[in-house]
Amino acid sequence: MDGTILVADDDRTIRTVLTQALTRAGCRVHATSSLTTLLRWVEEGKGDLVVTDVIMPDGNGIEMIPRISALRPGLPVIVISAQNTIMTAIQANEANAWDYLPKPFDLPDLMKRAARAMGRPGAPAAAAPAAAAAAPARIAAAPAPLSEIEDDSLPLVGRTPAMQALYRLVARVVNADLPLLITGESGAGKTALARAIHDLSDRRTRPLVSVGAGDLGAPEAVAGVLARAGGGTLVLEEIADFPPHAQAHAVRLFEGAPDPAPRIVATTQADAAARMAAGTLRDDLYYRLSGAVLAMPPVRERVDDIPLLASHFLARAAREGAAQRHLSEDALTLVRAYSWPGNVRQIEHTMRRLALTGPGPEIGRAEVEQVLGAMPAGAPLREGGGSDDRLSASVARHLRRHFDLHGGALPPPGLYGRVLREIEAPLIEIALEATGGNQARCADLLGINRNTLRKKITDLDIRVTRRRKLM
Repeated sequence: MDGTILVADDDRTIRTVLTQALTRAGCRVHATSSLTTLLRWVEEGKGDLVVTDVIMPDGNGIEMIPRISALRPGLPVIVISAQNTIMTAIQANEANAWDYLPKPFDLPDLMKRAARAMGRPGAPAAAAPAAAAAAPARIAAAPAPLSEIEDDSLPLVGRTPAMQALYRLVARVVNADLPLLITGESGAGKTALARAIHDLSDRRTRPLVSVGAGDLGAPEAVAGVLARAGGGTLVLEEIADFPPHAQAHAVRLFEGAPDPAPRIVATTQADAAARMAAGTLRDDLYYRLSGAVLAMPPVRERVDDIPLLASHFLARAAREGAAQRHLSEDALTLVRAYSWPGNVRQIEHTMRRLALTGPGPEIGRAEVEQVLGAMPAGAPLREGGGSDDRLSASVARHLRRHFDLHGGALPPPGLYGRVLREIEAPLIEIALEATGGNQARCADLLGINRNTLRKKITDLDIRVTRRRKLM
């Protein structure tokens, strides 16, 4: 990697680590804690790439991007932020940031993105669906600025990598004039995601209308549904379960849409592609709906979000008149260990019940056990309905989502190596952590030669003596 990178972050540790890593990679680095200094460097013509934090002592890094673009058109900007909500991802995308990474970020990942950014200055971080690349349809009514929408009121909660990947995809399609298909298990938050897309889009001043199969039971219902939605958003709930006649009427939604036409978003907990292959879902309906596919991850795939979700729903209950309560450490441990087969919806209902029925401000372990049906603390995270929870099943689900996100196209070549690396790196990291960084013990634990382990540590850029996550 060759070039000059401008780094702006008020955290000295991050500046130091990025400077050292980028310098070792062959780059020249200028680092500062001031956006004023960063802008002066840009004016002087320095830099092939900018890496900036959002909240800085003298301003906002995202708000600085238009000024950078005006001075140096095509200069790519990568945004890094501890404010890792869907709002940050969307604001970075609207400001034409080349990419957005939440803190804590993975250093090797940032290095790869930096290399791609300098290789293709000004290009988007990832190719959006073809329809999304076109100029999005704008609604005449002027929506309220996104800055006036509070993060606390957003319907999506989560900071794990699975949710961050979803946020980045949402940011790219939120205002694109194409239909969306949202997949996910029951209770995972598909409807909340559809609502978030509407609320954060240019259509947010227009109606949000949700309909099921019963609402499209007759041909004349199509015109009524379209009239209700207007130029807003029309959500088709659980489209894969629509009977044949309702599917036929759903196709007519696309053919008879008025001007302005609503954006159509469909949700399904079933495997829509499999239903289409089986002949129970019309292929013309499936292809019309899947302009972009967004997969809502189940709770078991984002366990680190569980405390955040629990706190969020307890706070919401308090705002609605319930007692202000919080989970004790033991109670939180039990909540994290529980499988939550009902996903986010089950967490919400459980926290609401705990907020309304408890005697004091602290929620203890026994109280949680009672509400959860005396679930033992060591219960494994399992699939809803008793499904297979082996590693191979989890990998298969992840890969299916990966293919789905590319729509009808194939992922880039080299998938085999990328998948092996994704599995191998965390395996070695966790084994090293468990053995206290002792490479001999780690090699013995893994059942490989010590020299092989050393080579893999080097090839995968694994740090043995310190964490790879940067706060």
